[in-house]
Amino acid sequence: EALTEALSDDMTSQVAADLLSAMERARIDRVSTLREKYLASTHNMTAFARWYRHCDGPRPCVVLLHGYLGGFYALEERLWPLRELFMGGMDVIFTVLPFHGPRRDRRRGFSPPSFPSSDPRFTIEGMRQLVFDHRGLFDYLRARGVPDIGVMGASLGGYSSALLATLDPLAFAVFLIPLASIDRFAHEHGRMVGAKEQQRAQADALARAQAVVSPLSRAPKVAAERTIVIAGESDRVTGVEHSRLLAEHFGTELQTFAGGHLLQLGRTAAFQRVFHMLQAAGLYGAAPTRD
Repeated sequence: EALTEALSDDMTSQVAADLLSAMERARIDRVSTLREKYLASTHNMTAFARWYRHCDGPRPCVVLLHGYLGGFYALEERLWPLRELFMGGMDVIFTVLPFHGPRRDRRRGFSPPSFPSSDPRFTIEGMRQLVFDHRGLFDYLRARGVPDIGVMGASLGGYSSALLATLDPLAFAVFLIPLASIDRFAHEHGRMVGAKEQQRAQADALARAQAVVSPLSRAPKVAAERTIVIAGESDRVTGVEHSRLLAEHFGTELQTFAGGHLLQLGRTAAFQRVFHMLQAAGLYGAAPTRD
């Protein structure tokens, strides 16, 4: 606006050039500040993964992406059906999202992870790193003969898995109680300020800013029949609507269970559809049964 006003007042080209230079320096300063903030956590500069591998591999492999506040192997091994997947003949890999688990910024103490952030630039950079980490992992697995790679993600990991499924032709994808839209989540949970119209305008602006890392703004690269979305009917965090958005975008079915985001009662029954899908694709042995 300042530049437009300056030019409209018939300022000299030198003054206009000086103004442009000042604006560019301010932009560089902001980028430098963000860069310093992002790189300040040295633990985040190393990617982490734990691979449960069969001795007679290579085998089809499922990469599991945790939710917000997760990323600790001892916990994730109990939250996911690790035994069923492994005993069904698949290799299983747990990965750690940026700034979570062993990658967290130690200076934050007991505060929540800094990613995702209220600053969309920081969130976008975190997603960029997440994609880079996982596509590097996929390349590593394929170079070692792994025939089929798929992803399963929960909550924030569901969003991340959906983003990866729009970038890489994976063998399958499963999104559990997923986040589908960061701007929608922020709006639903009171992160916007002002009157309703102002809040809506902020949500729209956030959607435009983060469209580059939104799975809803990209075409799926995983077949619809190999994609499943699972929602908790009592979920008060992301809710059924986020799952429905992803199911519609990926052109696939929506499975539900009675429980919520944290207390996932009935999830085991809903997961049976996942095992059957993997079995039909020739990636998994006989579908297990559990009480």
